[in-house]
Amino acid sequence: MENKRFFIVYYSSKSNNTHRFMLKLNCKCLRLPIEQKDEPDEILESKIPTVNHPFILLTPTYAGGLGKLKGAVPKPVKKFLNNPVNRNNCKAVIASGNTNFNDTYCIAGDIISQKLQIPFLYKFELLGTNSDVENVIKIGNEFWEKNNF
Repeated sequence: MENKRFFIVYYSSKSNNTHRFMLKLNCKCLRLPIEQKDEPDEILESKIPTVNHPFILLTPTYAGGLGKLKGAVPKPVKKFLNNPVNRNNCKAVIASGNTNFNDTYCIAGDIISQKLQIPFLYKFELLGTNSDVENVIKIGNEFWEKNNF
């Protein structure tokens, strides 16, 4: 299955797990900048793009389980969504996570979905499987077509 429709904005840390998943999707996308250790907020904010068209956000989850939500949404994703244009153009979210963290597995998707009142389309573990890639393409295309973006 091929993605010919939707656009993804994604964040991937230096581990590149999310980036490797994105390469498998082979779709139009934009990667958010990686936060550098001890980087002042002003520097990170200056690197954050504005996206002037609809997109699906794909983000990893950084929560450590046991109900700990602090830091679940990566800082560059928060900064990106603080821009009203980006927030308005974010139409859905997909999240990755680690099932070892039980109750906080992919919680970044839940947090963003609730805060922005947008659909949480899909969750997958770490690098994702070939089935996850096919599912994201299918679900993303259906969502995009249904909403006429």
